[in-house]
Amino acid sequence: MARISVKVIPLHPDRTECTHAVSPSGKPRDPNAGCAGRRNYAVVCSACGPVGEPHGLRVLAEPAQSKHRHNHKASPTPATR
Repeated sequence: MARISVKVIPLHPDRTECTHAVSPSGKPRDPNAGCAGRRNYAVVCSACGPVGEPHGLRVLAEPAQSKHRHNHKASPTPATR
């Protein structure tokens, strides 16, 4: 079975992924980078794709990340005799 990853991805205001270095306020450290800053955080599963709607704060996205990851855990199989 393939390993599934569930990540929180920072997004620009136009909902594209932000990979730029940013300050704690979410604004880009390099003003010439062409980054509009981070606006939202999306939960993305490697098997399911985007999960739910983007969240305004990373701390709000983390419970959704944990909940979705928990949904992928395999259910225990009963022991056979």
